Amino acid sequence: MAEVTPHGEDLDDLPTKELYERATGLARERRDVGFLWDLLRAIPAAAAATGEVGRAEFDLLHGLSLLEEFTHAGEGDLAEALRPFYIDYLAGPRTP
Repeated sequence: MAEVTPHGEDLDDLPTKELYERATGLARERRDVGFLWDLLRAIPAAAAATGEVGRAEFDLLHGLSLLEEFTHAGEGDLAEALRPFYIDYLAGPRTP
């Protein structure tokens, strides 16, 4: 079943980079720190899903590297691994 936005857009047809930009833009607009925090927490598992298993654990001591990865979370294999996360956020209502 295709995921759609409240405006009827089919999210499955959008490029991953656009999903990332829309999801993070919406989170900024909503001031939804919870989404941004969840994204930071999802990055290590997404990296592990791309074969980088050494990064599977969320570790606050590596916060700076996570912030760097956050800025590139809309690109490459990491973005593809996070794609369902972006679609889920854009498709459904979320109250911060």
